[in-house]
Amino acid sequence: MIKTVLILVIALGISFTGCRKDKSNDNTQSLQQLANDETDIQTASDDLLNDANDVLSGGQAKSLNAIPCGATMDSLIVNDTITYTLTFNGLNCNGRKYRTGQVKITKNINDHWSTAGTTVRVQLINLRITRVLRNRSVTLNGIKYFTNMSGGLVRNLGNGVTSVIHRVTGNLEATFDNNTTRTWAIARQRTFTGTPGQLILSVDGFGSANGYNNLVTWGINRNGEEFYTQITQSVIHRQECGWDPVSGVKIHQVPADNKRAVISFGYDNSNLPITGSNCPDKFKVDWEKNGHSGTLFLEL
Repeated sequence: MIKTVLILVIALGISFTGCRKDKSNDNTQSLQQLANDETDIQTASDDLLNDANDVLSGGQAKSLNAIPCGATMDSLIVNDTITYTLTFNGLNCNGRKYRTGQVKITKNINDHWSTAGTTVRVQLINLRITRVLRNRSVTLNGIKYFTNMSGGLVRNLGNGVTSVIHRVTGNLEATFDNNTTRTWAIARQRTFTGTPGQLILSVDGFGSANGYNNLVTWGINRNGEEFYTQITQSVIHRQECGWDPVSGVKIHQVPADNKRAVISFGYDNSNLPITGSNCPDKFKVDWEKNGHSGTLFLEL
């Protein structure tokens, strides 16, 4: 009898423990997914915008310095419009991402990218980005508009130019490895400071929708949920760290399911804030859902 009771108690204890664990996973799984998706997509997006900036800064000449790693470039002039077509089929310059597909950059031939107010159209066509270390892929399609708000060129920072401000708007669709999709709008401001080789990128959101402000992205996530992502503290990226985010705060909101996640950037493998010139390995997620809450750390 005693042995039987002990066995039942242990079995019930294991069962309840498993239920509590599953409940925690239910609370955090979609928020983890949203956080990972946002990080992957924005990192890929920033890489592409940096590539577009290099191409535009190089002028009409097909300079080797203007062609991204793992890509070829062609240009076509029709009337007063020039289109640069980047065809990707290889690793990016730091070897962290493998890219295939195309990006078309279109502008008026008489507009100079260094002039304040110049806007170009950037179209992503079946652009598949695979993060090599994570073996995680996403395919992007859609159109962005890229505006040089301040004037000046990033390559001239430290040489008479102290900052360069770009704004990005548009709509994109992402297709993930399991064929789920996400669609979203963009309102992203990127401010570059520093000097070449030691550039600093500060990212902010300037969008508004349905009562939410400081939005950087909003739309429908891969679970079919409406989401809103705000930047409440500028997200800082350092060129020396492969443009990974070293500080800043984002908030992901999914109002229909009463859940949110506060994302804090700049943590090491020991889940401690990075210091000095160290580069990050992780970011922190403080999640809330229906009265439950917790903290976890995810790898970049």
